[in-house]
This record gives sequence, structure tokens and C-alpha cells, in this order.
Amino acid sequence: MEIAGTGQFLPHDKDRRWSSTKTEHILVDAIEHTQRQTLLPTLVQRGAGTVKVHVYGAEPDSLTAGADLARKLAATHGAAKARVVWFLGPEQPEAYAQGVGTRVQLKDFTTGPGEASAVPVHHDKQLHHGAAFAEFAEQMAAHGFAFLSEQMQAGTVGPVLTVLHDGRVAGAIGPMEIMADATRSARLLPQYFGVLPQYRGYGYGRALWRAAMHWGHQHGAAYQILQTEVGGASDRLCAAEGLASLGFVNQREAV
Repeated sequence: MEIAGTGQFLPHDKDRRWSSTKTEHILVDAIEHTQRQTLLPTLVQRGAGTVKVHVYGAEPDSLTAGADLARKLAATHGAAKARVVWFLGPEQPEAYAQGVGTRVQLKDFTTGPGEASAVPVHHDKQLHHGAAFAEFAEQMAAHGFAFLSEQMQAGTVGPVLTVLHDGRVAGAIGPMEIMADATRSARLLPQYFGVLPQYRGYGYGRALWRAAMHWGHQHGAAYQILQTEVGGASDRLCAAEGLASLGFVNQREAV
């Protein structure tokens, strides 16, 4: 809250790797806190602007209260969008997140990296030329890989792990980067992760995931937290690989 609106980053903010200026800040004067719930609003100053209200409270009326505050603040700040982000514990029903949210997953490296990849996985610098990854990135632009490819070419991000099929990049996960959290524990940051549709079913996704976990363990990460679409392919993979569910994040427009 002390640096709200200054454009500065906290030392443990993972968004530091993508930008030199923080475009989202807490609306300190609009925070609402009671024994039942906390509503923490932020303003995202990209595009036409978005107000998000982060809701900490398990009662259904907490979501209603958050939506009401989001709409009010969007009007006050001239933001085009109003959104609610509702955090729920693992004991809450999955239905609260179906279609509008994600599951929060924990990988604990203190128990080891897990099984090794059964498929060869390559470092991006092992590719003969950048065109191989650029072709993959273009086809996977909707999953963020075009942006990642630009960052790789600029040399601003850590390594990317890839799997090849007949010499072509079939899947990738990255960038592989570690950052200290607010308690100074080392965490493996979330990655872009995907396999081309025509190459799914070969085990490439699992191979990339396991290689990434080994990279994190070898480079001193204590844990990784990530979000997966409830019931989706990554969600099932994380469950099969033994990750712990920490709960859900329900995100929706405040209509």
C-alpha cells in the first residue's frame, strides 16, 4: 500500500520481469475490512482501465459485495471494466470456479523434483536457429508464446525448455526463472506451457512439465505456485503429478 500509484514494484512482484513500471495499484482509500470479509480493490491502468476487487471471504454474499464495489469504483475512476477476483479455500465446492476460475496448485520441492522426463527435452539455446521456436510461437500465439518469443529475442527472460518432433518444436515451457517471495523463500515462477494440437497424446506435455520441475529443483527453488483451469488438461496433469490443491480463484465480470 505504501507504493500504491507510484509505478514501483515490490521486490517479490513477478510482473517485474515483463515491465519497468507497475500498471496496477491498490486503491488504498477504498479498502473494506470486517471480521467476515476483506475487499481489496485495485486499478489497472492499461487500455481503458479495469477495476478489480479482490474478495477474501467465503460467504456467497461476499461476491455480491465485491461486485457492487467494483462497479462503483469503475464509475468513479472512469474504468471501462469492473471485475471480481474471489479467493476460496480447498474445502469450497469446485462448482464455484467451474468456467470462471482456476485451481491454485502447489509444487513442494522439499520432497524432491519428482520423476524424470522420459522424452528428450531441449534448452532453447540448443535449437539450431530461432526460426524453429518462432514458428511454434506463431501457431501458439493465443497461449502467449508470441509475446514470449519477443522477450526471448530481446534476451530479457530466462531459458525456455522445448520438445521436438521430427526436428520441429512441438511444445515448450518457460521462461524458467526463480525469484524470492515476500518471506525470501525461493520460488519457481509460473511459465507459459503448451503443446501444438497435432502433437498432443505423445506425452510431450508431461515430459516438459517434469523437465521444468527438475530445473526448478536443481536451481534451488523451494516451491512453485500456479493456477490451472479446473478440469482442464493441466489440472489433470498436476493432480497426477501429486501437486497439492490450495483452493480456487473465481474471476468474473462485475455485471
